[in-house]
Amino acid sequence: MNEQPDRVAEFTAEIESMKLKAGGAEGEKRLLLLGVLAVGAGIVLAVIGGVQVVNAETLMDQQAYLATGAFLGIALMVAGAALFVRYSLARYLRFWMVRLVFESRANADRIVDAIERASGPR
Repeated sequence: MNEQPDRVAEFTAEIESMKLKAGGAEGEKRLLLLGVLAVGAGIVLAVIGGVQVVNAETLMDQQAYLATGAFLGIALMVAGAALFVRYSLARYLRFWMVRLVFESRANADRIVDAIERASGPR
């Protein structure tokens, strides 16, 4: 099993040879945080809008507070939740893909090792 560090080094070299652009992990963290903040701000706006609607005296005031507070808050909550889910899933799926590749390479190494042992010494 000495081959494990060699395989990791080989895998790293293959990735570097592809000259892929590095992922924007920092940008994704910012957008994930932006999603959380948008959900929080949306909740605050929806509550403030709801309180203003309850305290409004005329129907026109109620509609205005509803449109500016509650509906904007709900829109922010939906947009923030969408950002949060999108970037959370992206991180999880990226981790899952790397793990899948690593496990498939480990399985291939085990199969090759078993075939070599089964074929006997030459």
